[in-house]
Amino acid sequence: MSDLQESLGQARKFLESGNLAAAAKALESALQIEPQEDDLHRTLGEALAESGRVAEGIEVLEKGRIAHPRNLDLLFALGDAYFENHQPDKALQLYEEILAVDATEADAWVSMGLVHFNRERFEEAIRCYRQALAIDAQSVFALNSLGDALFTQGDNDAALACYQQVIELDPEDAQAHYNLAELYYDLGRLVEAEAACQKAIEFDPALSFAYLTLGNICLDEEKTKEALRYFEDFLRLERSPAAADIRSEVAAVIDGLKLEM
Repeated sequence: MSDLQESLGQARKFLESGNLAAAAKALESALQIEPQEDDLHRTLGEALAESGRVAEGIEVLEKGRIAHPRNLDLLFALGDAYFENHQPDKALQLYEEILAVDATEADAWVSMGLVHFNRERFEEAIRCYRQALAIDAQSVFALNSLGDALFTQGDNDAALACYQQVIELDPEDAQAHYNLAELYYDLGRLVEAEAACQKAIEFDPALSFAYLTLGNICLDEEKTKEALRYFEDFLRLERSPAAADIRSEVAAVIDGLKLEM
């Protein structure tokens, strides 16, 4: 086995186990052996960004972009990294570059919409999602995102229709079930919210925010022990640097619940 194959094998093993730091180290070794490999740039950049080393991930992805300016997977990864790093204008630029290479890339429109949504430009976000659906009417990514924007705008019926359409297209889409749960929870329909959360977890046991919603439902129903367990599950699963504030809030809630017990 060559050194490159050994490094890649180790990286895949670490990525599968969720050990992003070790995966990044193995991928760095592989990239030193084969510095022109575009997929290595993308995979390493994503691993660094997801492990909290976003600036380093961007640096690796930018090097890949220079060498491979038309690699769409790499451009998507770089745009997502800029978005994660709170650089929305650069993220938008990358998604526009993708559309310049391939105007049929519906996901680029959705990603642009997510940037606008994050900046509370909801009408612009909805326009982008509808552009994506004009390209691919069955895009669950676009439908879920459009549902979120419509929900934020108070159009619950239209949001519900989007999520239900996703579930018709893919009954095991965990995100759609979670989105339904959030809608039901906001409407005070706790039984339906809990059932939708359980469905989301059934199809994606690592969907951290479903556990957070379940914890909140249990708190509302005065089920303290169950709420505590779900909040602890959330902290165990949610490691994104972007969720640092909410992790702190949940940790404080857990401390308070333990004092009450």
